[in-house]
Amino acid sequence: MSRLDQINVGDILPEKHHTATEVSLFLYNAAIWNPHRIHYDAPYTSDVEKHPAIVIDGPLQGDWLAQCVTDWLGADGQLVTFSYANRRAAYLGETLTATGEVIAKDKATRTVEVRLGIRNETGEIIAPGSAKLKFE
Repeated sequence: MSRLDQINVGDILPEKHHTATEVSLFLYNAAIWNPHRIHYDAPYTSDVEKHPAIVIDGPLQGDWLAQCVTDWLGADGQLVTFSYANRRAAYLGETLTATGEVIAKDKATRTVEVRLGIRNETGEIIAPGSAKLKFE
């Protein structure tokens, strides 16, 4: 029996919890060449940009979503499409959760569609996403 045969619409991907730190945000932004001060300079972030705290990068949240789905997929196939959108800011100190749910399965094409999301501590999806996977 292939792994695809064991997957059903409604299956929930394992959640991944993420709590960024000042160091992890600094390193991430250095790696992607993002100099925007809202990701590392607390006085600037609050005094000039008027955020309550250092802002967690949108692209980092997208990376967490991609990790959620690719870790679940493993070596059983490939990521065909991936998208996400940042809808609300998240701030240093918040624990964010990457989630996913199988919403469609096509045995003929050996594909699975997954709804993804970054959920904040209040349970709100602040970065919805989706992915299409092809199983071998």
